[in-house]
Amino acid sequence: MLTEAECVQKPLTKDFETLPPFVFDALKPGRLNQFAMDNDDPLPPPPAPPSSTWGRPPGPTAWQKIKKMLAPLAVAGALCLKFFAKLKFILLPVLKFLPMVLKTGGTMILTIWVYGMIWGTWFAVGFVLLIFVHECGHLLAAKRLGLKVGAPVFIPFMGAFIALKEAPRNAWIEAQVGIGGPLLGTVGAGLCELLDQVTGNRMFGALAYTGFFLNLFNLMPVGFLDGERIVTALSPWLWIAGFLVLGIMTVLHPNFLLILILVFSVPRIYFLFRRKSEQERRYFEVTPGQRWTMATMYFGLMALLVLGMRLSHIPRESLANR
Repeated sequence: MLTEAECVQKPLTKDFETLPPFVFDALKPGRLNQFAMDNDDPLPPPPAPPSSTWGRPPGPTAWQKIKKMLAPLAVAGALCLKFFAKLKFILLPVLKFLPMVLKTGGTMILTIWVYGMIWGTWFAVGFVLLIFVHECGHLLAAKRLGLKVGAPVFIPFMGAFIALKEAPRNAWIEAQVGIGGPLLGTVGAGLCELLDQVTGNRMFGALAYTGFFLNLFNLMPVGFLDGERIVTALSPWLWIAGFLVLGIMTVLHPNFLLILILVFSVPRIYFLFRRKSEQERRYFEVTPGQRWTMATMYFGLMALLVLGMRLSHIPRESLANR
């Protein structure tokens, strides 16, 4: 290594003179430019010219248009679902009982229309309501005893009925369901008589008399009438007495409804004389207290209905003078 004194004594130009000749040749200006061009990286290609922006911009696609149209409907549907979800505790019971209401209400309107063409609209309305009250008596009695029943169904010139969805377990239960209708029906006829006395409207008196008579007729122990069910807790042999009385009425006053009741009485009459199983015999077993209770209600209700018919009877003379 050279010392500082040696560097001072030896000028730099003398060192350059000792370099090889090709070094000086490479340092010439032209050679430097050529060297730089040979070693530089190639330049990237120029960018493509921008596309033309002249003219109408592209519009939305068909699917975008459909989504735009359906968006308000989707929002409205979500709001409706949220609203009905809050009302489900109200709507569910309504939907559950809607078929029952339509079945009972529809047959009631039909029956009122048929009777209205014969007796007039207002009497037909009162008459059908009395039948409805009678059937509600059966319905309430069955519900109290834990039986499943259907809604009342009205049939013109036949009255109405409720279908038991399960058979009574014994004669005592069957008798209670049977007498429930005449009991409440008697109350309904009594209210019509009270309205007659308060208002003086003889139409209520006519409805009262009709209601007392129909409930008394239903106590006849024959066919599909209520009395046939009631006397199962007294003695099934009373079916024969009811059959004979109804037979005499049919001979004296022939009527399609009376004949139909007689026809439906035949299976029960046959049941009395055929051999019964142990389960069938147990069905008619009631305690003495139950038998006396039902007998008092049955014959007492008969007497009350006869009295009601006498009180509500309207003589022809009074109608002729009006």
